[in-house]
Amino acid sequence: MNVKGIHHVSALTANAQENYRFYTEVIGMRLVKKTVNQDDTSVYHLFYGDEKGNPGTELTFFEIPMAAQAHQGVSSISSIGLRVKNDAALEFWKDRFDKLGVKHEGIQTRSGKKYLDFEDPEGQRLSFVSDEKNAGVKAGIPWDRSPVSQEKGATGLGPVRLTVRKPESTVRVLTEILGFKETDRKYPSSVEGQPDVRVFEAGEGGNGAEVHLEERTDLPPERMGRGAVHHVAFRVDDEAELKQWVSRINELQIPNSGFVDRFYFRSLYFREPNGILFELATDGPGFDTDESLDSLGESLALPPFFESKRKEIEAGLKPLDTKTK
Repeated sequence: MNVKGIHHVSALTANAQENYRFYTEVIGMRLVKKTVNQDDTSVYHLFYGDEKGNPGTELTFFEIPMAAQAHQGVSSISSIGLRVKNDAALEFWKDRFDKLGVKHEGIQTRSGKKYLDFEDPEGQRLSFVSDEKNAGVKAGIPWDRSPVSQEKGATGLGPVRLTVRKPESTVRVLTEILGFKETDRKYPSSVEGQPDVRVFEAGEGGNGAEVHLEERTDLPPERMGRGAVHHVAFRVDDEAELKQWVSRINELQIPNSGFVDRFYFRSLYFREPNGILFELATDGPGFDTDESLDSLGESLALPPFFESKRKEIEAGLKPLDTKTK
C-alpha cells in the first residue's frame, strides 16, 4: 500500500468571513463545503477547491476566533502549494497581486519548476506552482463561475513543505510507511548555512504528489495560531484500503486516531516523529453527497450524525454569507 498524493491541507483562520472573501474573490477558488469542525461544532470548517472539490484540490480552514498569530518554526507545515496551468499564469498572478495589494515575492525557479510565493492576510504562506513542465497526478478543473478565468485559476494543491529539525525520522515515515520516493531534485535553502531542501513524491508523482522537506536548525518549534497549517492529508482509494492502513499503523505501534468517519471522506490521523499531524483520507464519497453540484457551499452542511443538533449548532455560529452572487 502506498498513498497516491495530497488529498487536502487544513489550516487555521481567525476570521471566516475575511477568509472566504480572500480565497473566493482574490484567489478564485470555489467554496465547496461550509460545515463545522466535527471535533468542535462551535466553529466553522470551510473547504475550498476546484469545480467540485475533487481530492487533491481541497484547501480547508478551521475558524478559531481570537486565535493568536502563529509563530514560524520547526515541526510545521510551512508552505502550501497551489497549482496553475503554466508559467503565463504566474505572470497573471504577479500582476493581480500587485493590483490587489497581496504580499508576494518574485517568480522563482525551484526543483526545475517556477513558483510565485505569497501570503494571505493572516500570514499563511502559499505558493503558486506552474504545471508547464509537470507530469504525474492529474490537476483539477477550476470553477467556471470563478472571478478568475479557468486558464489562470488554481487547479489543485501543489507541493507542501515540511520544516523539521531532525529530518531522517520524517524521511523514514514518508518512504518506509507511506511509500514516497526521494527524487534527485533537491534545491538550496532560502536561509544561508542550512541544508538543501529535499523533494519526495508519491504515486504518479508531479506537483500534486510532492512533499518538500526542509531541515532548519535555527528555529524554535512553531507556535500554532492563525496563519498556521493544522495538518496535511494524503490520498488513499477507499474505505477498504483505509482500514488496511489502520491495521498497518497499529501493527507499527504508532499512536493514531483509528478509523474516523468524516462523512465526505473517511480518515486516519497520526503524528510523524517531528510532531507534524498526518491524515490518510479516502477519495470519496465526495462533497456532492448531501448537496447539488450547483449549490455547493451556499448553506451550512452537516453530516447526518449532527443533523439532530442543527438548531443548536446554527445558534452558536456567527452568520457567514456564502451565497453565490
